[in-house]
Amino acid sequence: MNNYTLSEKEIEALRLIRNSMMQRGFSPSVRELMISMGYSSPRSTALIVNNLIDEGFLRRKKDGGLEIIDTFEGDESSEDTVEVPMVGTAACGAPMLAEENIEEMIPVSVRLAKPPHRYFLLRAKGDSMNLGGIQDGDAVLVKRTNIAVTGDQVVALIDGEATIKEYHKGKDTVILRPKSKNKIHKPIILTDDFLIQGVVVRTIEGL
Repeated sequence: MNNYTLSEKEIEALRLIRNSMMQRGFSPSVRELMISMGYSSPRSTALIVNNLIDEGFLRRKKDGGLEIIDTFEGDESSEDTVEVPMVGTAACGAPMLAEENIEEMIPVSVRLAKPPHRYFLLRAKGDSMNLGGIQDGDAVLVKRTNIAVTGDQVVALIDGEATIKEYHKGKDTVILRPKSKNKIHKPIILTDDFLIQGVVVRTIEGL
């Protein structure tokens, strides 16, 4: 860990850069940082960014974007968490339309929402995954990806509707299996022509 003592504004800049990388997949522009940090001129923000590069906390990539290359101390809420969007509800029974508008931003530990991957939170509905550790009303932390392996719990988009199921890949088909005490729930058999929105990495009870 770098022994340089960060100022509050430098910690804020690092937090904003990290959140942007987690939520959007790329770093904010100097002007976006300027607005978020309450400056009236981009020069002050540019000086902070350049100093963080000189001190070894940031690196400028070939495309001009920024990436964080060292951990940093400071405000506890900034150091260990990143804001993850809660984007609505997915069915754990029959597929149900997922609300894509962000309901709120929730701080999540970077030990769970590990950089540089992007994440979102989704609330489960129904009981078709209760043997898989997902109960009705639980929040699930989802890593954004369209790739899964057999046994992963995935958020799949089917005909514009989202559902949480266990992924199984066959030779020519994909099976999304429920894991439930309730025998009413049946596997969903698909070809490869559907969208995986992400892989469930953690169930969060009580959120």
